[in-house]
Amino acid sequence: MNASSTRIKALVVTAGFSFWFFVISSSIGVFSLELLGIFVAIIFTLTQIFAIKLSRGLEIFAMINTKVFLGILFIFVISIYGIFFRILRIDLLRLKKHNTTYWLENEKLRQSNMETQY
Repeated sequence: MNASSTRIKALVVTAGFSFWFFVISSSIGVFSLELLGIFVAIIFTLTQIFAIKLSRGLEIFAMINTKVFLGILFIFVISIYGIFFRILRIDLLRLKKHNTTYWLENEKLRQSNMETQY
């Protein structure tokens, strides 16, 4: 971000604000494309006008926005894996002992290898 121009930083911050506007307004149930368009136009105009004066603030916001977004994405992906494994009853750590399993038992495997070798 240090090498980026102030106009690009302002554009990135506009995209970040519009993303959070979409997320928050959708979660409350008041989202519409007209409101999103008006919001993006106002934020884009303001950030482009004040881009030079707010350059450092825009950079800080963009970095925080990226960290929050990636953190939420990471938590979402991990929880989706957990939900799928729970639904499919996959026990990754093999904490439960099952009588019928698709894994070969080591002792049975060793005995069958000994018999076939001699």
